[in-house]
Amino acid sequence: MPPMTAGSGPATAITRRGEWWAGARALAPMLLGVAPFGLIYGVLAVNAGMPAWLACAMSAIVFGGASQMILTQLWAAGTPALLIAVTVAMVNLRHALYSATMAPSLAHLPRRWKTLIAYLLTDEAFAAMTRRLVDDDGHQRYRHWFFFGAGFALWASWQVSTLAGVLVGAQVPRDWPLDFFLPLTFIAIIVPGIKRRSHAAAALVATALAVACFGMPHKLGLMVAALGGIAAGMLLLGKERRQPRRASTEPSA
Repeated sequence: MPPMTAGSGPATAITRRGEWWAGARALAPMLLGVAPFGLIYGVLAVNAGMPAWLACAMSAIVFGGASQMILTQLWAAGTPALLIAVTVAMVNLRHALYSATMAPSLAHLPRRWKTLIAYLLTDEAFAAMTRRLVDDDGHQRYRHWFFFGAGFALWASWQVSTLAGVLVGAQVPRDWPLDFFLPLTFIAIIVPGIKRRSHAAAALVATALAVACFGMPHKLGLMVAALGGIAAGMLLLGKERRQPRRASTEPSA
């Protein structure tokens, strides 16, 4: 007799294919925001003077929306390659934290699986993957297939939308102010994630520094703004964490 679930018929068998599709379905709602983002990147990259093949290669190699947008802006400004690489690395530094969170659940996998999931790990995929980490033991055997499905769904959407943007961008006049969409896109990404005072402090300080340092050569103002925002957010985050400890150690009346 097949295993039974409480109050229902036979339990659905957990398979590699089922987990892969479950991961892809988990990412499906997020693709509504990813596709326009990739489209805008492709258009901006071509209009910044980047060859079409390089714009597509960036999506396959870097595979990071925020860092690719910044890379495009730095490319258009004629920023030295070393500075571009450092800036993109800083923007993508958060993925090290994502990887550290995922590492315990991937420790038993062979290196080829760890490499694949590390490559596919993005903000949206990480959100879906961490939700899957709290599932029951029945999903653990093929859970890496869920991670693969989630990451691949996002990867495929990003590549297709980038290619579409590159093809459209070739037809868009270069004097159109498309770079105006860049800050709007980042605002749309950042604002919903501001949930604490430390988040707000980081965003406000980074914004103020970006405006104040706008005239710096090679877009160095972006790096100054990023470092300043991180510092402000970490300082306030430390205060937020100390306050509950103080409250818990104060004697009650």
